[in-house]
Amino acid sequence: MNFDTGPYRRFAQQFAAIGPHAGAHRVALRVAISLAIPLLTLWSLGRLDLSIYATFGAFASLYGRDDVFSRRIVMQVQAGVVQVVSLAVGTTLSAAAAPPLVSVAAVALIAGLVTVISRALRWHPPGALFAVFAAGATASIPASADAVWHAAVLGTAAVAVALIVTVLFAAVRGALAETADAVPAAMPSARTWGAAGLVTLGAAVAGAAAIWVTGDHWYWAMVAAVAAMSRPHLQAQMVRGAQRLVGTLLGVLIAAGLFALDMPPLAVILVALACQAGAELFVGRNYAIALLFITPLALLMVELAAPTNDPGQLLADRALDTAVGVAAALVVGVLVWLAERGRTASSAR
Repeated sequence: MNFDTGPYRRFAQQFAAIGPHAGAHRVALRVAISLAIPLLTLWSLGRLDLSIYATFGAFASLYGRDDVFSRRIVMQVQAGVVQVVSLAVGTTLSAAAAPPLVSVAAVALIAGLVTVISRALRWHPPGALFAVFAAGATASIPASADAVWHAAVLGTAAVAVALIVTVLFAAVRGALAETADAVPAAMPSARTWGAAGLVTLGAAVAGAAAIWVTGDHWYWAMVAAVAAMSRPHLQAQMVRGAQRLVGTLLGVLIAAGLFALDMPPLAVILVALACQAGAELFVGRNYAIALLFITPLALLMVELAAPTNDPGQLLADRALDTAVGVAAALVVGVLVWLAERGRTASSAR
């Protein structure tokens, strides 16, 4: 077996490849400001317990990074609506004290539905990762009935802030007039529905397995599975899964060092904003490197909204759940590949 040629070499090249910068600093600054405004506002009001809702709303700013302004703003509105709905669903599940398996099933359905929406509307980044993250995280954090309104209002406000920041950045760059022909929505094809079904299955398997392995943070496994399955074919899924796993494990070590500093809330926010900027600098260049920033960001945000007495367990859960999610995605991917190979062989006879 020669690892210097063939698929092994291609795998290693794709895993380690670093893409061009492509103006990532502008995106990083815009996204960091979109997140900073709601977080610092909540900090000044002493309501960081609500920060998770604002954070997921602010993630609307991540969409359309490479598009002209007219497409970017439309895409962010669309993604913002999906984020707010996902927040509301997750918080409702928590307020209703839904059993974990029920929450996993609901979030898996969101994964499939948003996969269809993403493909139909041609989102970038594609897939349901942020919707799954929003619904799963909020479903896992204890919440009252009032929290559903908090999630909807704060999520919507954060989306609005992100849109305003996007407009201001475009105005400063003189890009408000940048337009392009509207891309019509595509009617979901049989292939799209099939892909959505597989994402739903992979997310459900990952979440159910994570409940058994770690319990509380099952949504991290679902996010990892959706991240890997957002790629179009098995080779790309394996690369993305490996990047997710390796980047997360190294990111957990970085997060452990940050937790050891026992920082005050304002310092945690500032570090999280720096991590968000760092993630945007690399997410389009190398996913594993981006996860060195994404992982501490996610852990700090969870700790900020719902402090735990055992950060070590939080770190361990993140690592284990990510491994579970990547494994679930690859099992589904391999089974699909084997089925397709079998059909091809049968038709060739």
